[in-house]
Amino acid sequence: MAQHWTDSSAHPGRSKDPQAHSAGPDPIGPNDKGRKGSHSDTGGQGGHGDKTAKSIKGGGAHGGHSHGGHGHSHGGLSTPTRVLGVTLCLTFGYAVVEAAMGVVTGSLSLLADAGHMITDSGALLLSLVVARIATRPRSVSKTYGYRRAEVIGALANTVTMLVISGVIFVEALQRLASPRTVDGHGLFYTAVGGLLVNVVAAMLLSRGSSNLNVRSALLHVVGDALGSVGAIVAGLCVTYFGFMLADPLASVAIAVVIGVGSLRLLRETFDVLMESTPPDLDIHLLERTILETPGVEAVHDLHVWCLTPREPMLTAHVVHILSAHGTDVAKRVGERLLSLHGLTHVTIQPEPPAPELVPLRIPGRDKKA
Repeated sequence: MAQHWTDSSAHPGRSKDPQAHSAGPDPIGPNDKGRKGSHSDTGGQGGHGDKTAKSIKGGGAHGGHSHGGHGHSHGGLSTPTRVLGVTLCLTFGYAVVEAAMGVVTGSLSLLADAGHMITDSGALLLSLVVARIATRPRSVSKTYGYRRAEVIGALANTVTMLVISGVIFVEALQRLASPRTVDGHGLFYTAVGGLLVNVVAAMLLSRGSSNLNVRSALLHVVGDALGSVGAIVAGLCVTYFGFMLADPLASVAIAVVIGVGSLRLLRETFDVLMESTPPDLDIHLLERTILETPGVEAVHDLHVWCLTPREPMLTAHVVHILSAHGTDVAKRVGERLLSLHGLTHVTIQPEPPAPELVPLRIPGRDKKA
């Protein structure tokens, strides 16, 4: 989950008034899809002039919602659905060819690659559907929209890849125990055609590699390309050296490479779903940036996570000094986080310092003491 920081200097006597906290989503309107730009929810009156802003008693901070004068969109980001569609057609079309040639030549690596490509076609179809879902605008019940659908799609694709690599590995071990005769020429030429198809598909998908869903689809295609390379090597070994074990050995190598890549992507997907701190952000530096902002006395409840790998987010409660205005301090914090760390979606809740306690003197009781 996102790292949670509680500053030891935070005051236990901070305001508990529910009006003092308003880091909720901004209003959803008909123009929501058209807003673009950086986002800074300062917890105070800002660019949108939220009418629900309330004064925090004694602190001068406001509990309304602000984008800091910038537009913002929770709507879907563009995803390369057309590229996914073209890749799907290429992959499924040649998978049928490889499956037929695998039966004719008796090659496990071709059959494994064909089965892999057919499964990849299903994964690409899933990616295409997820990409469509991710572009849907946000709603009252889905205030962040459907962009995290790409992460869920990536998770499903990655798990599928792990299952495929396991099946290929087991079948290859069985072939190593009892080798079979393979038509080297048919294996070689079919694998060359598969490699060309996968290279074209990988080039298309690499344009959207920042999208986790597309990256999972790219992983499938790269796995197919590696399968084709292994099949080419196996075809050469069988044709020129009569080495029949080359076919299952190539399948073992393919399974291992696919499995390692899948585990890496699975870990990244799992981190997003668990709302872990993005690996390119240092929580200590973020905390220091906030504390060094003029007017800040303390910071607590600092959370950093990402909606998708391209959209990091930060929320924090900031205690400001008595002479500062909470809204101004929150705005400065958001501006520093944007300029120093590139964070465009920041929610800051300003809080007044705890009131100083004045000792009471009771006349009768003081004399007895």
